[in-house]
Parts: sequence; C-alpha cells; structure tokens
Amino acid sequence: MRLLIVEDDAHVASALVAVLNRAGYQTAWAQDGANALDKLDTETDMILLDLGLPDVDGLDLCRRMRRLTDAPVVMTTARSQLSSRIQGLEVGADDYLVKPYDVRELLARLEAINRRGRSQVPRTALDEPVRVGEVHIDLASRLVYAGKRSVPLTKKEFDVVALLARHPGVALPRERILREVWQTNWRGLGRSLEVHVGSIRRKLGEHDVIETVRGVGYRLASG
Repeated sequence: MRLLIVEDDAHVASALVAVLNRAGYQTAWAQDGANALDKLDTETDMILLDLGLPDVDGLDLCRRMRRLTDAPVVMTTARSQLSSRIQGLEVGADDYLVKPYDVRELLARLEAINRRGRSQVPRTALDEPVRVGEVHIDLASRLVYAGKRSVPLTKKEFDVVALLARHPGVALPRERILREVWQTNWRGLGRSLEVHVGSIRRKLGEHDVIETVRGVGYRLASG
C-alpha cells in the first residue's frame, strides 16, 4: 500500500513516515503542493493531506488531485470548525482528522478506508450501464454523462450515484447510504450526505435525476 504524505512540517512528516512504515505502508513525502503533484502517480493508493501548505491551499490541491486520481484522501488540519470539515468532504476528501490526533486513530482510519476498497462490489451484472432520461451512468468505468456532457464527480459523489443507480426508483434511507458509502452508522455525517447530493445536483444541472423522499432519503428517478 503506497501512501503519499503531503505535510510541510519536516518533523511531523518524519514521525509519520516512521509510524506508517512500521505499520507496513510504503510512504512518499511531499512538503508542498507542487511536490505532491509531481509525486502523485498511478502507484499512489492513498493520500494523507495537510491543508496548511506553503504554496497552495490544501482544499484547492485536493480538487486538483481529484481530477488526477481516485486514491482516497485523508485530510489533516488544525481547522476544527464544522464548516471546514464539510468543505473538505465536499472537494473530495474521504476522511478528515483534526490536529492534534492520536496516531492510533490515524492508523485505524486508514485501515477502515483500506477495508472499504477491498470490499467493493466486483464488476458483475450490477455494473451494467444505467440510463435515466439524458443521464447515462457507466458503473464499470465510473463515468456519468448528462446529454453529451461529462459530469466531473468526485469519488464519494460517484459512489452515491452508483448506489442509487443500482436500485433505480427505490427510495434508499439516509442511514443505508451512509452505511454503504461512508461505511458508518454515525448520523453526524448526515449533513455531509446532503452536501454531496447538493453538489451532484449542481453538476447535473437541468438533468438532475436524484429525488428527495421526505422522511426517508433519496432515490434515482426511474425512466
């Protein structure tokens, strides 16, 4: 498992490299945004991204990384406000840790993300393309088109769309979406789900096919 650490503090980075290497990860370290983009490649399995970088805002860097890779991103930052955490998730982060954190929690979260990757549904008949009106969802290739336009979804946004697409016309409870996409039953992430759905709808524009089912959750429009 190759993990890219993006951290401007050399002492912090050195400690992380030592801990993660002992845990069995292969690590690479980038001390700023430019260096991170240089070291990001197809062999990168996961990214540990500090938001306080000297040359670029970490949120902007995450957006750029999301255009280049589907590797899970765990953000670390001293910004503890809820709005900052929501912003991080909205631009494509898979998890968020507030500094100072215990390295045991970091390792547990990385392993949880790793398990989710290993337990993804294999490509089967469930991955047949789904079409709703002008929206085409290619589950196998993880691509969405609205009319002739490609819709640039983040990994989490696509995972939400894919779950709904595998059950067209069925109202899926918020709790189930959180459990299957975020691998958690924590209701505190309900706001994050709303943020992701709102972002998907903005990107689909006039072709929005996600319906809110009051008191239940969401469903993909049928037909």
